[in-house]
Amino acid sequence: MSCGLGAMGWKAAEKLIRHWKILRGDNVMIIRGKDKGETGTIKRVIRSQNRVIVEGKNLIKKHIKGGPDHEGGIFTVEAPLHASNVQVVDPVTGRPCKVGVKYLEDGTKVRVARGTGTSGSIIPRPEILKIRTTPRPTTAGPKDTPMEFVWEQTYDAKTGQGMPDL
Repeated sequence: MSCGLGAMGWKAAEKLIRHWKILRGDNVMIIRGKDKGETGTIKRVIRSQNRVIVEGKNLIKKHIKGGPDHEGGIFTVEAPLHASNVQVVDPVTGRPCKVGVKYLEDGTKVRVARGTGTSGSIIPRPEILKIRTTPRPTTAGPKDTPMEFVWEQTYDAKTGQGMPDL
């Protein structure tokens, strides 16, 4: 396969979800499959395959061959589920619901619970998304611009000096 699609076929790649309503850290209910009706937290979102991994759900046995630096054996791992097989849980009613988008008076974008029998309440953004996975660098790297060049003024708006000849 070309274009880095891997095991996913071309037709499946055409139908990638463009606007994701499920985020890492969301509380979801599995609505299809062997773990139907169970709730869990989203551990990982695989956007390139329209799949999510729910913590502690959809467990499978995986046979891993041993190598020089790791031990082999049979391990239980979480397999990915298709995103259509999970629904976000309404924070008020505790039942699965669809997710809609709404803008508040101050202009902030929020997710709201939609569908029959739902409260229509705001679904909060997961706290885990606020934590950075990679910390911000504290020292300047080889491609960072030194601060003395950053603060140097090269264009004067009043006189028009420093404008490049385009």
